[in-house]
Amino acid sequence: MAETAVAYVLKEQSSFLLHQGTNLGGELHREVEFVRDELGSLRAFLRDAEAKEYDVFELQEWIRQVREVAYDTEDVLDEFILRFAHHQANGFHGRVQKIYYSIKNLRARCRISSEMKNLKSRVIDISERHKRYQPIYGNQGTCSSSAAGSSSTPAANLDNDIREISILLDEDKLLGIKTPKEELISRVLNNDSHLKVIAVVGMGGLGKTTLVRKVFEDTAVKTQFKIRVWLTISRTFDIMVILKTMIHKIFYEINEPVPHQLMNSTDIIRLGAFVKDFLQDRSYILVLDDVWSERLWDALKNVLPDGNFHGQVILTTRIIHVAKAARFGSHNYIHWMKPLSVKDSWTLFCHTTFQSDHCPPHLQQVSARILRKCEGLPLAIATIGGVLALKYKDRINDWETILRNLGDELDASAKLDPIKRILLLSYNDLPQNLKNCFLYLSIYPEDALIGVDDMLDKWITQGFVEEKEGMSTFDIANRGFHELVNRSLVQVQTAYCDGINCCRVHDFLRDMIVSKGREQNFITIAVGNYSGQSSNKVRRLALYDFDNPEPQERNHCFKSLRSLEFLRYNGRISGPVVSKFLCGGSKLLKVLDLSEAPLEDIPKEVFKLFLLKCLCLRRTKVRIIPKSIGKLQKLEILDLFYTNVTKIPVEILKLRKLHVLYVGRIEISAEYHGLRGFKSPDKIGKLLSLENLQAIEADNEKILREIGKLTKLRSLSITKLRKEDGKEFLCSLEKLTNLKTLVVQSIEDDMTLDLRHPISPTPRLLEILSLQGHIGNILQWVLSLQSLTNLVLDNSGLREDDGTKGIGSLQDSPNLLELTLQHAYEGEMLVFRAGGFRKLEKLSITSLERLKWLKVENDSLPSLQRLSMTDCKLLEELPLSAENLRKLESLFLVDMSDGLVEKVMNLAEQSELHQALKNIPIVRISRLKCMENSRVRTFVQ
Repeated sequence: MAETAVAYVLKEQSSFLLHQGTNLGGELHREVEFVRDELGSLRAFLRDAEAKEYDVFELQEWIRQVREVAYDTEDVLDEFILRFAHHQANGFHGRVQKIYYSIKNLRARCRISSEMKNLKSRVIDISERHKRYQPIYGNQGTCSSSAAGSSSTPAANLDNDIREISILLDEDKLLGIKTPKEELISRVLNNDSHLKVIAVVGMGGLGKTTLVRKVFEDTAVKTQFKIRVWLTISRTFDIMVILKTMIHKIFYEINEPVPHQLMNSTDIIRLGAFVKDFLQDRSYILVLDDVWSERLWDALKNVLPDGNFHGQVILTTRIIHVAKAARFGSHNYIHWMKPLSVKDSWTLFCHTTFQSDHCPPHLQQVSARILRKCEGLPLAIATIGGVLALKYKDRINDWETILRNLGDELDASAKLDPIKRILLLSYNDLPQNLKNCFLYLSIYPEDALIGVDDMLDKWITQGFVEEKEGMSTFDIANRGFHELVNRSLVQVQTAYCDGINCCRVHDFLRDMIVSKGREQNFITIAVGNYSGQSSNKVRRLALYDFDNPEPQERNHCFKSLRSLEFLRYNGRISGPVVSKFLCGGSKLLKVLDLSEAPLEDIPKEVFKLFLLKCLCLRRTKVRIIPKSIGKLQKLEILDLFYTNVTKIPVEILKLRKLHVLYVGRIEISAEYHGLRGFKSPDKIGKLLSLENLQAIEADNEKILREIGKLTKLRSLSITKLRKEDGKEFLCSLEKLTNLKTLVVQSIEDDMTLDLRHPISPTPRLLEILSLQGHIGNILQWVLSLQSLTNLVLDNSGLREDDGTKGIGSLQDSPNLLELTLQHAYEGEMLVFRAGGFRKLEKLSITSLERLKWLKVENDSLPSLQRLSMTDCKLLEELPLSAENLRKLESLFLVDMSDGLVEKVMNLAEQSELHQALKNIPIVRISRLKCMENSRVRTFVQ
């Protein structure tokens, strides 16, 4: 974490020297360079030191001091920019203004110079101690065979000991393991002339090692495989140590001594050749437990013989890419570990806590709440159950206290240490640039659904995303998010936050990063009446249920505040309260999120935050954006979605760094269904940095031409498109070569546009397209988009006589993966023709009010995995008997007719539809409950 802080400050210092060097003066410039160079020289040792800090107190203190000096350096640089960099103008007036502010800020310059000298002195002292610690605690390259290829630190050995505890559990206590165990054993024992690979993947604590151990120790498996080798792999591995450990265990299995020439050999090729030759004609099973890197498999697969009598490899991993990479040709299988069911979770909890199948009635409610927090994680349930087993069963208040403080208990209780250590392994393995990104997720409340785009934008504005040539920062951030998903640290949710994809973090992972963020002074989370009293400088502050109408106006701990987010309001927030809070020395603020606050006006103090990069006012009652918005010239994100703002002042054109502008709302009512946009200034094309623009009224040619100047746009939604502007519309789109997402709504609910011929297939990168209105002849243009993967047709007006033909014409779209039809068709029968939609994976059909029959012909939709039907009240049958729907993984029926629901729920077991439903892993039938003033649509079973 300290290394991450140092890396960020080094990047900021380099940028600072590049852009502000001429304003510094000679001595101050040299001191900034000195601090940068010294911090840079500490980075290599920092990585080693942080790996050992839990075992060595003096390293903990040294790392804390490095982190604090990095933070304080950032403060000094930002203070300088605040004082001297934002007063810029050209010409004679600019020179006079510069002289005026130089005189006015003379005292500030002296103070900043003094602070820089102090930082230099601290860095020198830190560097001296680094020279003393390096010979003692530097990486000495030691290895141990206790875990194949692992380093021999006490922490590493303890982690391996914790992993082995699971094999001591009686099998009758391992709930939910019987079915997956039988399935894996069946696959292992299935004779095949090729080497088979089974990868078991899931987050830490789900029981991967336990499951595979039970398979490994099964009697039938022992009988079939003459050689059985189990290797526990650590995050850092040595392939030579792994090969020697494998050879040692092979000879142990055949009860023979290991030849000295093998154990003394340092020739990796020779060792690998021996293993391959020895296993060639033998039946063997090899378990690779806890694999963290694809490189390990790439190195080992060449020493494992394919095509022998019978060979089997099983590996466990938390990382999806590792599981997918572990294969020999097509001979592999991935087993996805799932959390325990509610029933199995309850049984395991009762066994470990009460040593019975039952929970005392007076403890059932608090026990259920504890189990909800565990979310089916066996390690958490068993460990917490063991702690509670020692508590008095008649003191319910003690149990309530443990529940309230479970996150703190994770830090303080030695008995809960196994959970923390298992989860910390995943955090410690993250690349340095992703650790800040993951820690930032701790600001969101427990069980919160997190809007992905909102999260990525905040990563970017706070400097967590490293820039790379040839890639946008958003694409880099998105790649980082998918890496967190790949590492089983973040769960993607099939829900919507204002139409945005969501994710969440397991409660115990969240507790771990909350603890880590507090320990590193990275994030402060406060609840209720927060006065701001703290011995530390608060850098990022998340306030839940803020209930302090009189916050202190001046508070030293807010001097370094970079991010302020108010969450979960109780009605006490007002403009004056926020202004008073911001008066507390928060001049360096870069992120301010007031989403859902009951504010009617933007607090005036906001416009004094000259370093502000992100201002989020989503779902507030704000109506007017004042002209003073032009003062926030470093602003990159302005989120006004679901406010009452309908017009943006011309002063916004001063915000030349603006990347994201959200204004408008999605409105669903009896009178109107669609997107409400905003009136923009005439010269909106001056905002050349814009990458995301939602939702602009494009009701004249001039605005469309301005949009065509915004060539960095990757996401755009426009409303009020006119028929006569079709030619200008496509001309502008031709220039938007980076556009990937486009939402279009016509002004007259009709998209029969005046198009030029021939139609150009642009933008060439467009992947997601939503058309709201009768599509008319615009379908010709849609069919020309070869890159299109996701199409939404809303209120398209297709009729029975032309609907099948219109939808049928889409079946040739070569890369279409998702199709949504919403109020899009007025016929009674919808037919998907044979051979159509070859790659379509997700189909959503919503509010087709006259639809009675849905027909899927043979050889249509062969790749369909998810089918969602919502509010089609007249639909009488489902097309689930068709052979081409056998790949379906999930079926969602929401607000369908009672007759159809009853038919599905009461199927005869021998019926064809029952057999089809039985083969679908996920079938959900529910009613849609729209929660007002909520960001999430909640499905109620």
